[in-house]
Amino acid sequence: MRLLHTPSKIDFRCDDPNLVAAAGLVPVMRLAERAGLPELVADHLRLPAAAGSAGANVEAKVGSLVAGMVAGADSIDDLGLPRHGALGDLFAGIRAPSTLGTFLRSLTWGNVRQLQKVSRLLLAKLATTTRALDGAGTLAFVDLDSCQRRVFGPAKQGAAFGHTKIASKSVFVRGLNALVGTVCTPIAAPLVAATRLRGGNAVSSRGAAGFLAETIGAARAAGATGTLVARMDSGFYTADVVATARRHKAHFSITTPQNSAIQAACAAIDEAAWTPIRYPRAIWDDDLGQWISDAQIAETTYTAFAHTPSPVTARLIVRRVKALNPKANPGQGDLFPTWRHHAVFTDSPFTLQQAEAQHRDHAIIEQVNADLINGPLAHLPSGVFTANAAWLTLAALAHNLLRAAGTLASAFHARGATLRAHLIHVPARLARHGRGHITLHLPTGWHAANALTGLFTTVHALPPARAA
Repeated sequence: MRLLHTPSKIDFRCDDPNLVAAAGLVPVMRLAERAGLPELVADHLRLPAAAGSAGANVEAKVGSLVAGMVAGADSIDDLGLPRHGALGDLFAGIRAPSTLGTFLRSLTWGNVRQLQKVSRLLLAKLATTTRALDGAGTLAFVDLDSCQRRVFGPAKQGAAFGHTKIASKSVFVRGLNALVGTVCTPIAAPLVAATRLRGGNAVSSRGAAGFLAETIGAARAAGATGTLVARMDSGFYTADVVATARRHKAHFSITTPQNSAIQAACAAIDEAAWTPIRYPRAIWDDDLGQWISDAQIAETTYTAFAHTPSPVTARLIVRRVKALNPKANPGQGDLFPTWRHHAVFTDSPFTLQQAEAQHRDHAIIEQVNADLINGPLAHLPSGVFTANAAWLTLAALAHNLLRAAGTLASAFHARGATLRAHLIHVPARLARHGRGHITLHLPTGWHAANALTGLFTTVHALPPARAA
């Protein structure tokens, strides 16, 4: 591809008041209105009198924040995007970035909790009005993970050194720590059910039991009324977390640390109990009727937290993978195989193969973290801790809104970056005609035209008539 004109014959001007850079905001924010976001904010968010003018028109300010985040804003300055071009002719109540920054900094921790309630209620509404959580009434999964967001300099409140991974290497970086809880089904991509911002030196297990209870409650309210499995990594392996899952009628599936008791339990499994599974580079053998793989699974019964007042006996599902010698010459065989063991403590009601595969799917929460980091959570924009906590909550709300809109567009649209590229960042020209009628003219041949048209038609249809 090359330009058809010489530089001297191309002009560049930002002077058209009828252009819209993100036409996809129209159906997405219409979906937010139909789900009741403005009413939820007005009913539940109450700023103290000390907030002064920052507490006025909170529904307009939250709407402006969400619209900016849906469009990909990752800083307070980026929230000015809805003020560009003709978007001001399509939306009322758009607030300036400086106003939104003042609003965020005026929030207390109680206000953050109020916003979290708004997010949970909106999730439940989106789950009932879209296909965002199809199948939740039969089987759903709750996933918990912690995410260290790096900040530079100690000025941000709560900033401290904590553990994270960069390029698969464990490092300590200065930042703030976010707990993220998601809910998904075998046929629906994950939505964020709960969030909590913590100091950068917080370990995964701090406050995890209460956070799990909050996440399960949000999942139940969103329609996860059937079998619910809570999946977590080894950082959440505590007696309190297991007890919370059982108290809230959810099954648990937690990666265990490789301590001496777990290692002894793995070593005690009979060699005949190991079953090959489908794994990367596995080959199906018709004669043997099984997968030929370097990964095998087995299970045993294990009592965890035996030295505490609340021991728990359940299944220990173990996956073992051959540990290759990195110093071996090419083609050199092993005198005897050595194995790396990965154990999962669970009371899952599913078969060994199903339960092990389901736990490996816990990695799907990393895609949610990646979506958030590729959008609003690229930065924590304020030096005030509560402002950043509110930012995290609103980022989760925007993520859910975008995912729900994607289900109305097509089955293909689930990833945040794809949703923004295909459905949000669509250039359009605004044309007025008739009695206040407006038409948005999009580019001819837009590759996601069918999906965007389907989303627009669905959310702009008249609501069903109520029975008399």
